[in-house]
Amino acid sequence: MPTRFKWSLISDERLLDTRICDLPIRIKGSFFEPHIKRLYSELNDRGIRFKPHVWLSAEWFTPDGVPGFAIPFYLTHPRLMRLERKQMLELEGGTDVECMRILRHEAGHAIDNAFRLHFKRRWHQIFGLFTQRYPDSYKPKPNSRRYVLNLDAWYAQAHPAEDFAETFAVWLQPRSNWRRRYRNWPALRKLEYIDEVLKEISGTRPKNRVRRKVETLPEIKTTLREHYVRKQRLYEFQWPAYLDADLRRIFSFDPRHKSRMTAASFLRSIKRECEQLVGDGTGVHKYAIDHVYKLMIERAGQLKLRVTGSREQAKRETMIMLTAQTMNVVHSGYHRISL
Repeated sequence: MPTRFKWSLISDERLLDTRICDLPIRIKGSFFEPHIKRLYSELNDRGIRFKPHVWLSAEWFTPDGVPGFAIPFYLTHPRLMRLERKQMLELEGGTDVECMRILRHEAGHAIDNAFRLHFKRRWHQIFGLFTQRYPDSYKPKPNSRRYVLNLDAWYAQAHPAEDFAETFAVWLQPRSNWRRRYRNWPALRKLEYIDEVLKEISGTRPKNRVRRKVETLPEIKTTLREHYVRKQRLYEFQWPAYLDADLRRIFSFDPRHKSRMTAASFLRSIKRECEQLVGDGTGVHKYAIDHVYKLMIERAGQLKLRVTGSREQAKRETMIMLTAQTMNVVHSGYHRISL
């Protein structure tokens, strides 16, 4: 592994062949350190004296029964951040706001484990069965008001445990004005429950104080290349054949238009703009959207489609199609890495 001095000079190819356990990184002095301190301060302000322990791993996650959580290696160094963005097209938790949203979410899981809240009957009545099988994918209802909105892709709807963690994150956020924001929403009942139960445990010691860590950085022997191959596969899906009709509706397959710009070239020219706008609008991971878009380009080329209308009209219709197909992915069962 290269020294810290050469870290910024290493090529992507060489870096991808590096084992995760060999990365010379730590939390102290990294992007994470001030955000973790801020999280602890927010918990303290709410009367929660317990501070979840944190360790580096491959991704964000809280193990079952552990009153602490893992945070991803890639946010500890700018070089790794660049690689993550290049491989996955986005940097989950890479801004101050998003990092705090995820930290509050993970703290919700950790505190739930520490105080064994999900064993309470009232917890089950409010959120559902904690023991419910965790799904490989979920089908969210974007217009539902039974769940709070914190992380993208309506993540509170994935599982009762995620519903609790997301609700906790909204409750913990300073100046969130959750009573006003969720007025007349069924989700307000969940926030009020958390407000009530967290006041009960305020200043108390948790029953579960185990400092166990799972999949720590030194344990991860896979290379970065292997890691990203697996991660990318999580967001891929099969292309339904009936979508050819949508492409033919926007572009022409008439041989008389063979002198016009190919649809594949046109789609490539507006790719970044379309993916950014659809990602911002739907909250779906940009790698999943990129997978949809690349298949659109590939199929447009195979069908030998051409642009016949105005550029603006074609772009507008492409945006509508990409949004619709992205939401089809969501409604057929959206997968995201568990947090």
